[in-house]
Amino acid sequence: MPYIVVYDANALFGNTQRDLLLRIGQQRHLVQAKWTQRILDEMTRAIRERYPSITEEKAARLQGLINDSVADCLVTGYEPLIPALELPDPDDRHVLAAAIRCGAQLIVTSDKDFPPELLAPWGVKAKHPDDFVLDQISIDSGAVQACVQQIVDSRHRRPVTFDEVLQELVNAGLPRSVAALRAA
Repeated sequence: MPYIVVYDANALFGNTQRDLLLRIGQQRHLVQAKWTQRILDEMTRAIRERYPSITEEKAARLQGLINDSVADCLVTGYEPLIPALELPDPDDRHVLAAAIRCGAQLIVTSDKDFPPELLAPWGVKAKHPDDFVLDQISIDSGAVQACVQQIVDSRHRRPVTFDEVLQELVNAGLPRSVAALRAA
């Protein structure tokens, strides 16, 4: 049975980090990545706030590409669980509800409002994306290296090098993961 993770909206916000997390999610021997439509809506709302020139159509296209990138990724039917959950920020309860609904062991988030003592009864932990990617590197560094190379290979409009993508990941908040990739 695969290790199931739910990606929070903030983990999917930045292009390069999102690209890496989705590619890791395609490596079925590592994880089964999950999210909800609400998580994607939250992500695209934040992107459109930061980049107002992004149209509704582009945002919808991005969501479609994300959903098409990983098989069986959308969690549904989690909404009835939300009212019974307790978190410091009530707006985060939907993420925990999705994790419970799909049997996830982990929420990948940079949000600090997922205290271990409130997640433990549900068998769920929260990890920062840097810690999550570092874990994947420890399991199969070659697969994660290949994910980064796929990002390099996919950049056609503005070609980049492997090191440039690693620097983008450092800038996105994954410095320890990048250090491990460089050492591997």
